[in-house]
Amino acid sequence: MANTDAHAPDHDVYYVPHSSPWPVIASVALFTTMFGFGGLLNHESWGKTTFLVGLVFLALILFKWFSDVITESVRGYYNKQVDTSFRMGMVWFIFSEVMFFAAFFGALFYARQFALPWLSGEGHGGSTNALLWDGFTGGWPTNGPASIGGTFNTVPAWGLPLLNTLILLTSGVTVTIAHHALKANKRGVLLLFLGLTILLGCLFLYCQATEYREAYHELNLTLASGIYGSTFFMLTGFHGLHVTLGTFMLLVIWLRCLKGHFTPQDHFGFEAVAWYWHFVDVVWLMLFLFVYVL
Repeated sequence: MANTDAHAPDHDVYYVPHSSPWPVIASVALFTTMFGFGGLLNHESWGKTTFLVGLVFLALILFKWFSDVITESVRGYYNKQVDTSFRMGMVWFIFSEVMFFAAFFGALFYARQFALPWLSGEGHGGSTNALLWDGFTGGWPTNGPASIGGTFNTVPAWGLPLLNTLILLTSGVTVTIAHHALKANKRGVLLLFLGLTILLGCLFLYCQATEYREAYHELNLTLASGIYGSTFFMLTGFHGLHVTLGTFMLLVIWLRCLKGHFTPQDHFGFEAVAWYWHFVDVVWLMLFLFVYVL
């Protein structure tokens, strides 16, 4: 973008942003949200209200934080060095997200491949079974050894999960088409396909909410359904949270595109969100395979 601020720094100088209160305030909002969510799961009277207040608080902070960064970009504060730093920062952020989901997938694989067989008497001469839960036998999926949460049924892979897989894969195609349209300076195509990506993200979230409602009320599959229920909802729930954040970011980028903030040569804000969205797609493919199908 052209430099529209007479006080913008020389592009030969690396821009160092002024002190920002948003990281600290965002931490408070995240703590409030998670604290309220914990209360909600434990059926505390204050849980739902605290959770919703935290969500609204967090959304407002993200809006203001995004606004500050966008203003700095439009005023021409960023040069090539800053662009490189942004790219490195996004790469490391996505890497941290990979490690985040790797921990939950690791818990799933450990419980399924090691802990459950050991409790059922495999390995170690059956000593684990005899010591911890004598006589227990079970296969995956399980709510045992004590049938926590009662009997349940799993979500069929070839229903809503398959539909959601097709939705996310399609959204990966639409955001890629939008990216190519931006590089070709085709604004109409860009806005159309980026808007379709946002709609597909919202549709995915609607289908997941429907799946959760059916799981709780028709299949008796809840967070209290033993190790299977907890790993199922932790993995799919955190993924849904990432889709929500990604959809929010895509909406911000769509509004920026509408205002003409990006050029074919300078559009890292768009690229960063596209990277994040493709990451979300890949994680879902792994979830569909290891949580729903296998």
